Amino acid sequence: MRQLTALDTQFLALENGRAYGHVSGLAVYDPSTAPGGELTRERVRDLIAERLHLLPPFRWRLQTIPFGLDRPFWIDDPEFDLDYHVRELALPAPGDREQLARQVERLIARQLDRKRPLWELYVISGLEQGRVALLTKVHHSAVDGVSGGEILGILLDQEPERAKPSGPPPEPEQGGPPPSAVEMLARGIVSLPGQPLRALRALPSTLPNLDDIPGVRDVPGVGVLRGVAEWVARSETRGRDGRVLERSSARAPRTRFSSTITPHRRVAIGSCSLAEVKEVKNALGVTVNDAVVAMCTGGLRAWLDRRGELPDTCLVAMVPVSVRKKDEEGTFGNRVSVMTVPIPTVEPDAITRVERCHEILRAAKERHRATPASLMQDVSEFIPPAIHARAARVTTELTARRPFRPPMNVTISNVPGSSQPLYIAGAELHHHYPVSAIADGVGLNITVMSYRDHLDFGIVACRDQLEDPWEMLDDVIGELAVLQDAIAAEPAGART
Repeated sequence: MRQLTALDTQFLALENGRAYGHVSGLAVYDPSTAPGGELTRERVRDLIAERLHLLPPFRWRLQTIPFGLDRPFWIDDPEFDLDYHVRELALPAPGDREQLARQVERLIARQLDRKRPLWELYVISGLEQGRVALLTKVHHSAVDGVSGGEILGILLDQEPERAKPSGPPPEPEQGGPPPSAVEMLARGIVSLPGQPLRALRALPSTLPNLDDIPGVRDVPGVGVLRGVAEWVARSETRGRDGRVLERSSARAPRTRFSSTITPHRRVAIGSCSLAEVKEVKNALGVTVNDAVVAMCTGGLRAWLDRRGELPDTCLVAMVPVSVRKKDEEGTFGNRVSVMTVPIPTVEPDAITRVERCHEILRAAKERHRATPASLMQDVSEFIPPAIHARAARVTTELTARRPFRPPMNVTISNVPGSSQPLYIAGAELHHHYPVSAIADGVGLNITVMSYRDHLDFGIVACRDQLEDPWEMLDDVIGELAVLQDAIAAEPAGART
């Protein structure tokens, strides 16, 4: 048995009939490189079965504590059924990208069954050019972005030939029947005296950093705690060079994505050239991530401006950051934090937007390095397990309603992927589109993943807040051409 951390439990608590706790990835493969030119459900299932001993989260099932007295545990599912988790379906002709996205919208809008291990995989055939897609759904309580990448690395090979196991996979450990409700109740009762101690241990790292926790600064009563924090830590956080680091004072304006979400989703997927993005970043002396955030910023500005909905203050983006250490590889679960940064949607000049993104992200990274890596974990310790779910839902619902300010407007994430070709059961991976989660008050997510020579974009939004995600996708990817034109129009030697 393995107990969920407070942060793992938070991802369970945030889930309801409208917000889902799973994250997804949509991989598109070319079966022509596979034996017989096929990628079938049976081959994918057999591959997972062969490597299941390397994928512990695939067998984990939740075991709760009665009355929510303590955080739940992961146990190996004694009734694990791989056939339940690996499914198949086919698109009708012509099987184009928009049809695939509509199918993904339906599949991700279904909550995972908590009586089983929290993952599903869909083998989707019938795509154009004979391609086959694999949609994975894995609950965020079991994996974060980095550990999800580790799972992907176990399933994928670097050559078309399937890697042969060195020997027969070990038989799953037989841990006996799962503990009874009485046994779990006893565990919960025994843990009760220690719960206040967990919160006290988290106090020193949490209290001085309240402003770095998304959504907390605007919760009623936090101003008093912030005053205590200033008394506790008069010196504020300092950077490596001894400078006092100013905390971000950005406040997110309300947009159409700031309201309560519905259970329905809109998804758009697309790609652009990584080489062209690198040309832009080299010309402007920034990073690939700066350029990607600037593309999202310019795309959002154009989309909102056409509708007369562009706020006169900067939008605020949440940028997930991994805090997983080297010695925590292979441990799964969550080791994540976030940065909340203003993105310069008020800036009309494309090149200036990139430069401002560069400065904003540089400062945010410096602040983040000075913030405890365990901050998200520590703040979750303050919520008693018995009211975890209710507290999480009430907080997110409040921030999605007026007069409360939304904690942020959009999630933007840039995930580095492989620069080399990858294969599953011999089929070559062509694209891997991220399909991430949204929540009340933050009904828009733009995630980007690099693979080989391109960037794959996935936009996810609430159906009632974004009627046409493809138009927004065109604006975001089209910002690359805007930047290229702006650079080309600069006078010769302007940046020497």
